[in-house]
Amino acid sequence: CCHISMAVRLIPAIPLGDALYLTALPPEGPRGSLAPEALWGLNASRQEQRLLGWLKEQAPAASCHLKCLQILKGLRDLRRHGLEEPFCSQWGRVLSSYVLKTALFSLLLQGPLEAWDEQFLVERLEDLVLYLRDCLRKQVLMDFFLGNSSIPEAVALPRFLKEAAPVNLLSAFDGPTLDLVAFQLISTWIQAPHIIRMYSSPRYWRPAPAP
Repeated sequence: CCHISMAVRLIPAIPLGDALYLTALPPEGPRGSLAPEALWGLNASRQEQRLLGWLKEQAPAASCHLKCLQILKGLRDLRRHGLEEPFCSQWGRVLSSYVLKTALFSLLLQGPLEAWDEQFLVERLEDLVLYLRDCLRKQVLMDFFLGNSSIPEAVALPRFLKEAAPVNLLSAFDGPTLDLVAFQLISTWIQAPHIIRMYSSPRYWRPAPAP
């Protein structure tokens, strides 16, 4: 008779209300842009889904914002193969998926959303890369959901989240590291036109997963 074993990883979480949770961070392994001394992270998945739902209603039917995010993640992962440690790990930590989503959400709210029609995919992707580069150079990218007064009311954030102290997602990294990531990001973008064309083609495109 066959025996099936399954490993289950339990992650402690503290509910904050309205589907918000503080989740325990692993003692080892990737921690994204969080400071090394951080023990808990904020899970705001429900709020992200509300924001994406609002964007779907407000943006053009053929909006390219999720495609931009997926392509940027692909460029990040592709560039990682040519990097050596320890910078390879720093590259992935600085440009974590949460940082990329935060940059995208922040840029989207600067409007107009009509400019995100799919016909402007390359232009909007370049805007996102340049916006992220500027954030890296300034060493500032604020968490989107903490203390952000520009979030649409339709997203319905709890009051304590709106009134929370803003958090800089890049504060855990030193200036030289962020400058080097900014340089490599632009270098990757300049060398990637063939990748952009491939990802933009319906022949190669797959439905974009939720960020």
